Amino acid sequence: MSIDRRRFLGRFGCGFPALALGALDAKARAAAPAVHFDPTEPMRPRRPPLRANAKSVIFLYMVGGPGSMDTFDHKPELQARGGQKVPDSLRAALEGSRHANVFEGCKDELMPSPFAFRQHGESGLWVSELFGQTAAHADKLCVVHSMQAESNNHAPASLQMHTGEVNGGKASIGSWVTYGLGSESDSLPGYVLLFEAGPLGGATNYSHGFLPAAFGGTRLRDAGPPVLDLLPPDDLRPARGATFQALRDLNLLHRAARPGFDELDARIASYELAYRMQAAALEVGDLESEPAKLRERYGCDHPNAPTAKFARKCLMARRLVERGVRFVQLYDMHEKDGWDGHGKLRENHAARALACDAPIAALLGDLEERGLLDETLVVWASEFGRTPMMQGENGRQHNAAGFTVWMAGGGAPAGLRLGATDELGLMATERPLPFRDLHATILRLLGIDHEQLHFEVGGRLERLTGVQQMARVLPEISG
Repeated sequence: MSIDRRRFLGRFGCGFPALALGALDAKARAAAPAVHFDPTEPMRPRRPPLRANAKSVIFLYMVGGPGSMDTFDHKPELQARGGQKVPDSLRAALEGSRHANVFEGCKDELMPSPFAFRQHGESGLWVSELFGQTAAHADKLCVVHSMQAESNNHAPASLQMHTGEVNGGKASIGSWVTYGLGSESDSLPGYVLLFEAGPLGGATNYSHGFLPAAFGGTRLRDAGPPVLDLLPPDDLRPARGATFQALRDLNLLHRAARPGFDELDARIASYELAYRMQAAALEVGDLESEPAKLRERYGCDHPNAPTAKFARKCLMARRLVERGVRFVQLYDMHEKDGWDGHGKLRENHAARALACDAPIAALLGDLEERGLLDETLVVWASEFGRTPMMQGENGRQHNAAGFTVWMAGGGAPAGLRLGATDELGLMATERPLPFRDLHATILRLLGIDHEQLHFEVGGRLERLTGVQQMARVLPEISG
């Protein structure tokens, strides 16, 4: 026999804990009204409760953990101290924190970045040669140098970046956003995934979790038909409209006898969306309709296959948000390791940057030229960074103690730099920020109060930013 927590507390705690829990939950419910949506049209656009800067998000996920001191966080002191030991003061500070395991598997030897840095734009942002083309947009970037994750392992850190928690079963940020706002496209999914290989932790990273299934991510392909088996055989196409209407009528009769069955509502809605997608998805996937010079700028036909693949994803992302899709998530990994440069970091990071630098630069420029950047928030992030200490053969270990993410467009203040790591790039020392603060800020730019966006699960109000309500919106970014 199972017993829920209220009955347990009421029976075994003289009722007082249950009264307190009930009062807290009642207060939370009064403060945070539920999102109301029509289960037969779950993606109908909903007005954001607060002033919104962004209407959509393109999330560029760099799988595996690029080294911040090799990309967007220049550390001259690290360059000067190459081959030396980690200073005792810095080691002591970390060994007294939850990030003490950052030293495991590392040599006690600092490794300078093998990549040259230059300042760019009026902001003077230091950018590595790895991102020489993205650097042309330095003045568009809002850079946070002091992110921290709770885990130094790929899967839990990736889950936390996607869902707010290191454990699986939670809803992803894309699902939360579409749950809160719906989508402005009635013929394409509201939450789209573009990848060859996803992050460690698998589909739990982009799952709808406990949210209704309608808010789950839909994977589209960047080459060929975006969705396989999208069209029926030619001899069946003339009758598909009448067949679809007959099936819809039968589904509605079936649903009428089963009120409150959300999974059935979501399934009917997904069938209807699939019908509308037959034309819309084929059109959005027709990258050949774009001007040849623009496709060349993105790198869609680049001789390096990973570059061409990521370029098509970036171009597809622009076409999707242009058509009203709310949240597009791109993964740059085409094989199992990504940026995970435990050895031969120069070769690893150079190959990864070759695949994504030009496409990202083209995406930022293309969005701006079309007037879409102001309403599209572009996020560049990973699950963690890497250590300034050497590991193996000129590699770096995982580092959750301090790393860099950046945003562009969507109301994120251009040219802003927020937070800092120590002089070697090992630990966030100025404004250390957890993922929940980044999530809260992304939601705020979309016009959503992170505390008001919730879903009741087992009597508890779940949020992307956690049930403890400890997240803080970054005022320097959200305005």
